[in-house]
Amino acid sequence: MLKTIMIGTCISVQGTFVQALHNGKVAVQVGGRVFQGTPVGS
Repeated sequence: MLKTIMIGTCISVQGTFVQALHNGKVAVQVGGRVFQGTPVGS
């Protein structure tokens, strides 16, 4: 499942969902890298 997250004030990343973190953030994988950020609401 694809998820979009914000990793800064104006930088968003879209990738494959990895896991939901305890602090409310989400981890997504893009290529070989994993990014953590705030999920973008629909």
